[in-house]
Amino acid sequence: MAVPQIIPDKVPKHIAIIMDGNGRWAKQKGMPRVLGHRSGVKSVREVTEAAAQVGVEYLTLYAFSTENWNRPPAEVTALMSLLVETIKGEIRDLNKNGVRLLAIGDIEALPAGTYKALMDGIEKTKNNTRISLVLALNYSAKWEILHATRMLATQAAAGTLNPADIDEAAFENVLSTKGIPDPELLIRTSGETRISNFLLWQIAYAELYFTPVFWPDFGKEELLEAISDYQNRERRFGKTSEQLG
Repeated sequence: MAVPQIIPDKVPKHIAIIMDGNGRWAKQKGMPRVLGHRSGVKSVREVTEAAAQVGVEYLTLYAFSTENWNRPPAEVTALMSLLVETIKGEIRDLNKNGVRLLAIGDIEALPAGTYKALMDGIEKTKNNTRISLVLALNYSAKWEILHATRMLATQAAAGTLNPADIDEAAFENVLSTKGIPDPELLIRTSGETRISNFLLWQIAYAELYFTPVFWPDFGKEELLEAISDYQNRERRFGKTSEQLG
C-alpha cells in the first residue's frame, strides 16, 4: 500500500473508531478470541501514535459497549483484565508521548478494579496535551441520550432549568462527551457497515469510513488511507456545493 499524502490543514480534529474484528481475526488463525483482543492492543498503540503525528487532537475508541456484557462471561472477564493490564502498563508511554487518557460511558458501573485503573490512568495523564485518547467503556449512545435527558428533566423539575431554554448546547452539556468536539470522521473496521449504538448524537455530520481490515491488522497506513479518503470528500453540512464555493 502506497502511503497517501495527507494535507496538514485538512486533518480531522477528532476521529472515532469502532474497533471491530478481533474475535474473527483470532478465529481465522485458530486462536482463542481473547488473543484477538490482546493483539488489538498493538493497533491501539500504533493508531494513537499515527493520529498524533498527523495532528489529530482527539481519538475516541469504542472499547466496550453496554451490550458487550452479553458476551460469554469468560470473555468479559478476560476483557476487563486486559483493560486493567493495558492501562497500568501503558501509563509511562502515554506520558512519554503526550497522550491524555479520557473515558466516556457509564464508567462507574465497571468492575471496581477496572474503574480504579481507569481513573488512575486519567489522573496520571491529565496534563498531557499532544492528543486525547478517549475510551468509550460501558458505553451506548442510547444510554447516553437517556441519561442526558434524565439530567435535564431533573433540573427542570427542580426549577433550575426552563424547558424552553433546552437547546443543542444545553443537551450537549450533559452528554458524556461534554467539552469534546464532535468527530469529523468515524471509522469501522472488519467490513461491518453499522454504527452499533455509537455516538449517535455526535456523528450527525461525521464522514463514515468502512474498511474490511480486522482491527488487529489496522495500523498507521490504514489510518492514513482513511484520513486521505476523508480529505477527498466535500463536507456540505446541508448546503449545496455552489454555496461552499
